[in-house]
Amino acid sequence: MASLAGFERMTTSRLAGLLARRSAETAYAIATGASAPPEPFATLFQREPDLAEAWRRSGERRPPTEVWQHCLDGGIRVVVAGDDEYPVPLLDDPRRPPALFVRGDLGVLDGRRVGIVGTRNATQRGRETAAQFGYELAAEGVVVVSGLAKGIDGAAHRGALAVEGARPVAVVGTGPDRPYPAQHAQLWEDVAARGAVISEWPPGTGPDAFRFPLRNRILAALVEVLVVVESRERGGSLITAREAAERGVEVFAVPGALQSRAALGTNKLLCDGASPATETADVLMALGLDRRRAGRLRHDPRSLPSRADRPLIDSCRAQPQTLETIADLCNRPLVDTALALARLEHAGWLRETSGWFEAIDDWADLA
Repeated sequence: MASLAGFERMTTSRLAGLLARRSAETAYAIATGASAPPEPFATLFQREPDLAEAWRRSGERRPPTEVWQHCLDGGIRVVVAGDDEYPVPLLDDPRRPPALFVRGDLGVLDGRRVGIVGTRNATQRGRETAAQFGYELAAEGVVVVSGLAKGIDGAAHRGALAVEGARPVAVVGTGPDRPYPAQHAQLWEDVAARGAVISEWPPGTGPDAFRFPLRNRILAALVEVLVVVESRERGGSLITAREAAERGVEVFAVPGALQSRAALGTNKLLCDGASPATETADVLMALGLDRRRAGRLRHDPRSLPSRADRPLIDSCRAQPQTLETIADLCNRPLVDTALALARLEHAGWLRETSGWFEAIDDWADLA
């Protein structure tokens, strides 16, 4: 079965039909010419005479024993609908994948789940926002689900992984052993080790363009809420938003500047009825998890700083520091440091007095 999922022209419906009839072995025997095709394959092959030949070529290219050994060597499990481990959110989905190839623990999907997606060509601010949402959601125990792509996806996963005990999930468009882009190889390993990497494609499957829109339906079906951080006028994140809306999943979009091309898609989503996400609390409220005002705890209204900006705050905790000293301690360009300090001062994490910056750990000190 693991080999069949990667066969040329093996569609989702065909694979689902094979598995439903428990005829995967029969289908492979047909493809290799070892037996005559029973129904419904005889009719299928009559309608598409070259299909059996295409399957035969696929079987010769990647013999099933080789694919299965690849699964064993890579710690990849094959999970089919009907298995206890198969994700419950996918069971009744009209376009559920008949098989999943998994690295990690699918049990993490029992938690509350939020998808964070966006453009690969993200702005620096967009990546910071995605990382902040990923971090703050993970800190609340939410499972962050994304696609491990460049830009927004990778930033969201890095933000989540910065939280001790976080268990993120990735739904990818290649085999679970084929990091794409290549520079995310370590990120894939970290997500698989702490959460799960999920694909409907067998190991060794490369980054063919048609696979990524298909994976978006799985991501949309697995989450309770979807957040689009940045999107251009067309792109995979808008496909994911549409797939989510079709499944009744609430879609949030982070508003962006009218002049920014990276915000064209998200602003359009807002015009079409998506909920605005200006802070993580918006998403937590949608999940019923906003506890900022619960009990006797005082509510800290400050948004959490990005992971990149936290060292600047730390450098000012022991004693006040100047701009030049902070830039030197944090090994950041002077202009970049000045902008970050202004941002942190505006958010209430730093106080500047006569050119000296000090950290504000207790937000009540702002009063």
